Amino acid sequence: MTRTDLPPGDVASPTSPEPARPSRRAAGLRRLRGAAGGRVRDGQRRARRGLRRFAARAVHTWRSSLQIRIGAITMIVAGTVVVIVSLVLFSQIRDQLLRVKRQAAIDQAQNGVLYAQSQVAGIATGDAASVRTALDRTVTQLLNRGGAAGDFDVAMVYRTGSRETPAESSRFILGALPADMRADVDNGGQSWKYHLMPDRDRELQPSLLIGAPVVADSPGAEQIELYYVFPLVQEEESLFLIRSTVIISGVALTLFVVGIGVMVTRLVVDPVRRAAGTAQQLAEGQLEQRMTVRGEDDLARLATSFNAMADSLQRQITQLEGLSQLQQRFTSDVSHELRTPLTTVQMAADVLHEARGDFPPHVARSAELLRAELDRFESLLTDLLEISRYDAGAAVLDSEPSDLGAIVARVAAGMYSLAERHDCELVVNRPDEDVIAEVDARRVERILRNLVGNAVEHGAGHPVEITLAANKTAAAVTVRDLGVGLSSAEAQHVFDRFWRADPSRVRTVGGSGLGLSISLEDARLHGGWLQVWGQPGAGAQFRLTLPLVAGGDLTGSPLPLRPTLLRPRPPGAPS
Repeated sequence: MTRTDLPPGDVASPTSPEPARPSRRAAGLRRLRGAAGGRVRDGQRRARRGLRRFAARAVHTWRSSLQIRIGAITMIVAGTVVVIVSLVLFSQIRDQLLRVKRQAAIDQAQNGVLYAQSQVAGIATGDAASVRTALDRTVTQLLNRGGAAGDFDVAMVYRTGSRETPAESSRFILGALPADMRADVDNGGQSWKYHLMPDRDRELQPSLLIGAPVVADSPGAEQIELYYVFPLVQEEESLFLIRSTVIISGVALTLFVVGIGVMVTRLVVDPVRRAAGTAQQLAEGQLEQRMTVRGEDDLARLATSFNAMADSLQRQITQLEGLSQLQQRFTSDVSHELRTPLTTVQMAADVLHEARGDFPPHVARSAELLRAELDRFESLLTDLLEISRYDAGAAVLDSEPSDLGAIVARVAAGMYSLAERHDCELVVNRPDEDVIAEVDARRVERILRNLVGNAVEHGAGHPVEITLAANKTAAAVTVRDLGVGLSSAEAQHVFDRFWRADPSRVRTVGGSGLGLSISLEDARLHGGWLQVWGQPGAGAQFRLTLPLVAGGDLTGSPLPLRPTLLRPRPPGAPS
C-alpha cells in the first residue's frame, strides 16, 4: 500500500475534483456565448460603419455632381408622370374591356332566358325524372348555342317549396354561387357579379356571374333560376399582357427621358467643368491654360469670354509679378546698401555718445537722440532684410526640441522694463510640466516679443495675460490685453505690412510696422497659425499655435481664440 503525503491543510477526497467539472463547463459556455455575442456586436458595428460610409459617399456624390442631381430629379419626375399616366390608361382599358364583356354576357343571358322559357314550358306537370331530364337538356342546348361572350358554364335550378332540382354543366357551380346573388334571383330580379368560381379542376378563377329567373307558364309555387358563369381567364391574360406592355413601355420611356436629360445636362455641364478645371489650373499658376472654343453658340461665347478674362489676368499678374520682384529686389538692395553706411554712422554716433559728457547740454542731448534714432533705424533695416528673405524664399527654419515654457519666461522677463514704463502688469499662465516642441527658438521668441510688446503698447496700462497650453499634437500661446481692442475690419489688416490702426499715435516699441507681418511669416514657416481676435473696448487676443513635431499638420488649437471670459474694465478707465 502506497501512502501519499499531502501538505498541511490539504484533505484527500476521491470526490473533491468532481464539483469543479460543471463550473469549468459553465465557464466555457459563458466564454463561448460571450465570444459569439462579441462577434455579433462587431459585425453590427462594422455594418453600421459601412452604412454610414455609404451614406456619406452618396451625399457627397449628390452634392458634388450637378449631372447626377438632374438625372435623379428627371427620373423621379418622369417616373411619377409615367406611373400616373399608366395607371389611368390601364384603368380605362380594364374598365372598357370588362364593360364589353359584361354587356355581351348580359345579352347572351337574356337570350338564354328566352330560350329556356320555351324549353321548360309545362315542366311542372312532369315527375322528378322528367324535370331533371328537361333541365339537363336545356343546359346542354344552352351550352351548344354558344354566344359572343366567350366560354361559359350554365346552371339551372328548379325549386318547388323547399325542394331544389339542379342541373349544371360543371360540378361545384351552384355550391359556389354567392348567397346574396341567389337571394336577388329568388326575389325575381336579374343580377350580375364578379366572383371567384371553381373550374373543372376546382381551382378558383375570376368569373362574371349572371343570374336571372325563368318565368314558367304554369302557375304555382314553382320557380326556375338560370345562372351563367363566364370565366375571365382570357380577359385576365389580356390585362396581364397590357400591364406588362405598359410597365415595359413606362420604364423604357422613363429611361429614355432620363437619358435625354443626362445628355442635355452633359452638353451644358461639360463646358462648365472644363472652365472650372481651367480656372483651377490658372489658380495653380499655369497662366497659359485656355478653354477650347467650338462653334458660335452661347457656350462658345462663354469660352471666348473666359479666355479673354484669362489673357487679361495673365497680363496683370505678369505685371504685378514684375513689379513685386522689382520691389523685392529694390528693398533687398537698398537694405544691403544701407548696412555699410549705417555701420559707419553708428560707430561715429557711439563715439559721440560716449563723449557726450564733454559737450554742452544741447550737443549732448543731440548725441543721445542720434543714438536712439540710429537704433530704431537699425531695427527697421533688420526687419526689411528679414522680409526680403521671406519674399525671396530664402528663410530657413532651424528647429530643435525647445521648452516653450522657458521661452515664454524669457520673453516676459525681457519685456518687464517696458511693462513697468507703461504701468502694466505681465501675468504668465503655464502648465507645471514642460512643453517640448521642435521649433526655431529664435523665431518663436521674436513672435512672442512682438505680441507682448504690441499688447503692452495697446493695453492702456491694464494687465497683459500670457497663457501657454498644449495637447498631444500642438502647443499654443495666447497674449491677451484689455486695451482699446480691434474692430473686425481692423483685425483683417493687423498683419499687413506698415499698417497701423491709428497712424497719428506715437509708437514707443519698434516703429517699423513690420513686426506682426514678420511674426505671421515666422508662424507659417513653422507650419503653425497666428490669429487675432478683437473687440472695440474689450481688448484683443493673439493666439500662436505650433505643431509639437516639425512638419506636423494642425487640426486644432489647445486654447480658444476668443476669450471665454471678458474681464470688466476698471471704473474710470479710458475706453
